[in-house]
Amino acid sequence: MHPADLNDFDLLTRTLDDVCVGDQAAGRDAAKELSELCRSAGDAHDHADRDAAAQRVASMSAGELMGVLRYSTARFHLLNKAEQLSIARINRDRERDASLDAPRAESLLDAVKSLADHGIDGPKLRELLGSIHVSPTFTAHPTETRRRTVLYKQQEISSALHRLRRTDPTPVEQDAIESDLRRTIGLLLVTDDVRARRLNVIDEVNNGLFYLTGTVWDALPELVRQLEDAARTVHGDSFTPLDRAPLRYRTWIAGDRDGNPNVTAEITRKALGMMRSAAIEKFAAELIALRHELSISTRRADIPAAFIRKVEDEGTEFIDDTGDSFLEHARFEPIRVRVMQIRGRLLRCETYTSADLSRDLDEIDGILRGIGLGEVASRGRLAAIRMRVKAFGLHLATLDVRQHSRMHEAAVTELLARAGVHADYSSLDEASRIETLSKELKNARPLVSESADLSPETTEVLGVMRVVRDAVSREPEAVESYIISMTDAVSDLLEVLILMKQAGLLRLLPDGKAESDLDVVPLFETIDDLERAPSLLREMFTSDAYRRQLAAREAVHGTAFQEIMLGYSDSNKDGGFLMAKSALHVAQREIAGACREHGVTFRLFHGRGGTVGRGGGRANRAILAAPPESTNGRIRFTEQGEVISFRYAMPEIAGRHLEQILHAVMLSTSQEPNDPHAGSDAEKLAGKLAKDAMRTYRALIDDPDFWPWFSNATPVRHVGGLPIASRPVSRGGGSLEFSKIRAIPWVFSWIQTRYLVPSWFGLGTAVGSLGDAELGLFKDAYRSWPALTAIIDNAQQEMARARLPIAARYGLAAPHGEAFHGRIAAEYGHAREAVLKITGQAKLLDNVPVIQDAIAARNPWTDVLNLIQFELLRRHDNADDAERERLTPAILASMNALAAAMQSTG
Repeated sequence: MHPADLNDFDLLTRTLDDVCVGDQAAGRDAAKELSELCRSAGDAHDHADRDAAAQRVASMSAGELMGVLRYSTARFHLLNKAEQLSIARINRDRERDASLDAPRAESLLDAVKSLADHGIDGPKLRELLGSIHVSPTFTAHPTETRRRTVLYKQQEISSALHRLRRTDPTPVEQDAIESDLRRTIGLLLVTDDVRARRLNVIDEVNNGLFYLTGTVWDALPELVRQLEDAARTVHGDSFTPLDRAPLRYRTWIAGDRDGNPNVTAEITRKALGMMRSAAIEKFAAELIALRHELSISTRRADIPAAFIRKVEDEGTEFIDDTGDSFLEHARFEPIRVRVMQIRGRLLRCETYTSADLSRDLDEIDGILRGIGLGEVASRGRLAAIRMRVKAFGLHLATLDVRQHSRMHEAAVTELLARAGVHADYSSLDEASRIETLSKELKNARPLVSESADLSPETTEVLGVMRVVRDAVSREPEAVESYIISMTDAVSDLLEVLILMKQAGLLRLLPDGKAESDLDVVPLFETIDDLERAPSLLREMFTSDAYRRQLAAREAVHGTAFQEIMLGYSDSNKDGGFLMAKSALHVAQREIAGACREHGVTFRLFHGRGGTVGRGGGRANRAILAAPPESTNGRIRFTEQGEVISFRYAMPEIAGRHLEQILHAVMLSTSQEPNDPHAGSDAEKLAGKLAKDAMRTYRALIDDPDFWPWFSNATPVRHVGGLPIASRPVSRGGGSLEFSKIRAIPWVFSWIQTRYLVPSWFGLGTAVGSLGDAELGLFKDAYRSWPALTAIIDNAQQEMARARLPIAARYGLAAPHGEAFHGRIAAEYGHAREAVLKITGQAKLLDNVPVIQDAIAARNPWTDVLNLIQFELLRRHDNADDAERERLTPAILASMNALAAAMQSTG
């Protein structure tokens, strides 16, 4: 068959097979043999062919197993890329077939038309969009196992396939494309999957810049253009263009220091400088391209004399290496000269800000419109650059700082003691703490001098504050939020205000008011924290000291404003899947109520993981499932690890992801702030089931024998050895145990073994307790209540990805294996039965057969990887130290391979 006639994956795998030689060919042949045995075994719990595959694996040397891993990993990388390309192609086909009467589902045109059908005209739509602030937030959490060199090679493969599919190549061109594929896939096969060293924080910054200056930079102005096009298609000239980007990116990379000693004040300073430099470099290149585009001559157009004089007066002071030659060529083209003057200021003036850049570009926009080139201004390169300035500024992405509340407490305790305010602040009860801090927050003087000799820990805490102070003095949007992990008292926020005052970020004025450069953001992470959050917010809002902070930030937000972060990962680890979902849903509504009671505008920041076990799933559906009271157009959510690389690897995928998010926010923001399910019988029942599910979940993980079983049954002991991030896998160091392990390696380990317990466990027992009437109520709610629909559909997708016949090999081999595997398998059976009853389906994922088929196609090859990993772990446990050291690289390679196969880690 001719290569052009093959589908993407068949073409890629045929090429992969062709480039395998020598030992690679042996690994290929063994991988295919083993996958056929696993395919024959199917879903059976006990099958001779799967046992035969396991015996074959047990007979192979570590080198032979590595050959299978390398081939299989490359094959999954190619499969994942082929699936991305298929998604992009399907979206393109649907867009081509769309019309105003039948817009593509979840598109911007669909949103605008739906809003118009509900009475929102052009001016009202413009007002609605003006209230929308969406902030995807990149984090460096260790969930991307692929090296950047692998990502680059996948991009090259994607580019080659684009050229093959979207053009009509000549035979010579087709030969060149096929050669590119062979070369790149051959290199992929001999490229290490596991890094030679652990990533450091600056590596993580560079990874973030890879996407922010790539697909994100390209996608955002295109998204705004599509939104304005959709609005004009529906509303005509009654819709006026947007003057700001509805999306702005933020980042935790090099700002999140909670439990990561590698994120220091100096690292944060360096990261801020790197992002500014990257933004300046991108805008400098954009301005060169803009200079080429705006070839407008005074001999052909009536450019205002005042503008010409301004350009002449500034002359060449800031124009860089173009010199007199450029001015000679452009002597009748003052707009071109002005563009180069702007570029020179951008590159040479330390005091040049994003506001200056925006103002200079706005002036050119006005000139173009004044001489009749409105479409050049609104549709050309200038419009894209102006929107990028509004979205990215000269900081590229706003950096958050996050730190644990106990670090602030320790620093404030030292400062108050040194200032003679209180000898041991940490010994005070909450009421006394608030009284002490409130008094200090009326006093403008610093507690100690900036040169005071303090402990290293306090010096570091204040050092971060001073780095932020320097950054916001130049670009106020460079850092905007200070997030407090494990917030459980008002004093946790007042302590940060004390530190801000000490560093000059909070300034008390003679009239009793204040100026503040940062929003202070509480983070509620555990189930208890979420339940107490509304009452804590009410305490905050009635604190005079904290109200002064809110009033100070009105200058920035135009209103009393509070951001609140909700932790999805730790709440799931703490209370289990169903309880976390329920607690988060209720918390969102009640937090919104507490804010509205006190006249505070709010923004919820959703700390969602990449996987369902850490609060993940499709972001747009989560937005639509949120309580209407909590949806006000202001929203933040984390994007991390393999989620970033999937959603932002290709411009088409990135654009579609952002389109779906904006579609959901537009629709949810237009809803009446009234949740029809609040207090309903269905919600009360869901709350009861969540508590039942949590009891079942906690009974499992609180069993004294559970951790010994888990640590032996899963590769959790090896997760810390995978060099994928700068962040330690456990809080506080020391021994690895449930109370210390972070949510990411917790979920990662369950996924590797194919149990996926955090994504569904407890659901079956809870639903199994329902009577017929209650079950009927739940079935109706599944069809009418988006929040419940999302919960059940997320659970069934993860249950479909789970693989109990494979997981049993891990679970039964560990101490107490019969007991724990038996409990998990029984609960899985109950959960499967519950989901099928609620949905009315015959099998899991009957509602999404495409995903159902994709999982089935992946299973045999993924099963092989599990058999290999299990064998390697068994050998490692029985080996001496020298042999263990030799086996470790293969174990890490198996973890990378399974991450590629499952398309998720933590």
